[in-house]
Amino acid sequence: MPLVDADGAVHAELLMDVRAHNRYTGEVEPFDRVGGHIPGAVNVPGGDDFDESGRFLAADQLANRYADAGVDADREVVVSCGSGITAARTILAIEAAGLPVPTPALYAGSYSDWSSDPSRPIATGPQS
Repeated sequence: MPLVDADGAVHAELLMDVRAHNRYTGEVEPFDRVGGHIPGAVNVPGGDDFDESGRFLAADQLANRYADAGVDADREVVVSCGSGITAARTILAIEAAGLPVPTPALYAGSYSDWSSDPSRPIATGPQS
């Protein structure tokens, strides 16, 4: 899968942060030095990819979910989370959805990498 670093993430046409909404907004941060998100990232919580039994939603539901989030063939998409694990699984969900789009890139360092550098800006609150 394509990989990007912090510079690649911040310059993506669509940067999706797939952490839980309360981590994205900065209300809760159990792991990193400061809560919030990478400025410009949109929150698309990865936990919403599953049905009540813990399985991926049907492909058409995933396709609608990610198309609604702005994933399309004409946009460079980068996926981020806290440490890269949920983001990698989200890329799998996008692939399983069957959308006719290039494979999104993974910012493997994700928010933990981003927030570890005090010179990088941090956004808090709802979508920014």
